[in-house]
Amino acid sequence: MSNNIASLAERIRANIGLVIVGAEDTVDKILVSMLCNGHVLLEDIPGTGKTKLVRTLARSIDCDTKRVQFTPDLLPSDLTGINFYNMKEQEFIFRPGPIFTNIVLADEINRATPRTQSSLLESMEERQVTVDNVTYKLEPPFFVFATQNPIETSGTFPLPEAQLDRFFMRLAMGYPTRENEASILKRFTVNDPLTEIQPVASKEEVVQAIEDVKSVKLSDDLYTYIVDICAATRKNDAIRLGVSPRGTLALMRATQAYAAVSGRDYAIPDDVKKMAPAVLGHRVILKGSSMSRSASPEAVLNGILEKVKAPTE
Repeated sequence: MSNNIASLAERIRANIGLVIVGAEDTVDKILVSMLCNGHVLLEDIPGTGKTKLVRTLARSIDCDTKRVQFTPDLLPSDLTGINFYNMKEQEFIFRPGPIFTNIVLADEINRATPRTQSSLLESMEERQVTVDNVTYKLEPPFFVFATQNPIETSGTFPLPEAQLDRFFMRLAMGYPTRENEASILKRFTVNDPLTEIQPVASKEEVVQAIEDVKSVKLSDDLYTYIVDICAATRKNDAIRLGVSPRGTLALMRATQAYAAVSGRDYAIPDDVKKMAPAVLGHRVILKGSSMSRSASPEAVLNGILEKVKAPTE
């Protein structure tokens, strides 16, 4: 089972590498989020390849994808869909919105009003959409990849804690190295390699892998280790709001997925340490900064990881 998942991850990773240069760590964490059926918040400045990464992933796993540019005038119905009156049939007919796809790219999500942002909550948590008291199931797999610029705050609506908690990970692309940026120029000189990408996995394989990951084994000591890390965030002097039980569960799932991607059917403490900053960083609020922007939650979490005793393997 774990070998099949590792093989799937390697195929997808290699295919994305044909387009995206020098983002191996981010790609690995996105694959972990995907195997955990989780959503990702890509927070970085414009032009670092966030949208292209998501589109390459969607094409690699043969999934339908739709991009929605979030703006202040975007309405919830622009996402979920509407019931319109068909004069010919003389009845109301539901017209699905862009949320009815496999991968939703919510570009600049913090530019939409809180009302529109909240319309994503049901689909992200329950994989369903309710319009006029009628519930429509979303076809699996279903992922939301949202982007936002952490620097520019003019005309934006910061995501509330409840919605941030719905994202499995918060990741950043970062600037490429000198060598990687030169490789990007060479790769895109004539054509966009994204147009030549072919699927290397099917939606059915991804759905099956999401189920298979849950069978990765964790020892009792590892369960306790995960709980101790999350509990430490609730007692840390630098943190005003610690990780919720949903975050504890997310860290466990990420640990299982990272072990599977690494070709193991059992998890080790290093899996927890590798995943904790990306899974928990956006789930804590530091004192003196209501949105954790004036300091680094990841730095505080790394300090906690150094203090909490890891079980011996």
